[in-house]
Amino acid sequence: MGLLKKNPFGHILFLKKWLIRLFGLMTHRRYRGFNELNIEGSEIIKNLPETGVLFVSNHQTYFADVVAMFHVFNASLSGRVDSIKNVGYIWQPKLNIYYVAAKETMKAGLLARILAYAGAIKVERTWRSKGQDVKRKVNPDDSKNVGVALDDGWVITFPQGTTTPFKPIRKGTAHIIKQYKPIVVPIVIDGFRRSFDKKGLRIKKRGILQSFQVKEPLEIDYENDSVEEIVGKIEYAIEQHSSFLKVIPMEELEEIEHLNEKRRYSYKEE
Repeated sequence: MGLLKKNPFGHILFLKKWLIRLFGLMTHRRYRGFNELNIEGSEIIKNLPETGVLFVSNHQTYFADVVAMFHVFNASLSGRVDSIKNVGYIWQPKLNIYYVAAKETMKAGLLARILAYAGAIKVERTWRSKGQDVKRKVNPDDSKNVGVALDDGWVITFPQGTTTPFKPIRKGTAHIIKQYKPIVVPIVIDGFRRSFDKKGLRIKKRGILQSFQVKEPLEIDYENDSVEEIVGKIEYAIEQHSSFLKVIPMEELEEIEHLNEKRRYSYKEE
């Protein structure tokens, strides 16, 4: 790789590689140490094409969700199945992984600006700005940039556009799917909201069992499925449809707490 070789967004790949290596090493114990990441379905990752893949996921923190995906994706591509054991996989990371993020989030401080270099596609939210509700026209350049990223590699997006659970899926994601026809892979995460602060930078609580489930690609008829139908498929796939709202039985809560307590003891023994 030439030292000055760049991706379509002008990022120098040599610098991006070292940035991912550095942050991979710094964050590994957040998912395998202080807390434990339980992964399911990562074998799907290894069989995906090099480009044209859109990952859709529920959202719990600004940055910890994306960082976990970088770990899981690169571990899977290096041959690990449902495991991020041995962080050596981060030495040769996949450099064409991008993630959609709000412009205002990626401008909020030096660390966010540095993380943006790892692959952020910065978009302007049409419904929210600086904590206030707004109504803003869609910037066509935002959609175009997602298309550029899909042509170059993989894109991660959080179609609810917020870390608040069970909020509606934004139709913009469905429009992008119809326009660029990517393979759409759902991901469902949990435990991140309990593990980290809202930004996903500070560890809030240790001994939390985090979960990360990769599902089979969605079956989408790009020509005939309506935007509403695609939105519905995403909603169910990432388990954010209103039907998933339910009262969790006390037995299930006790079992979750039992698993977390068991995990805490295992950390102490290690």
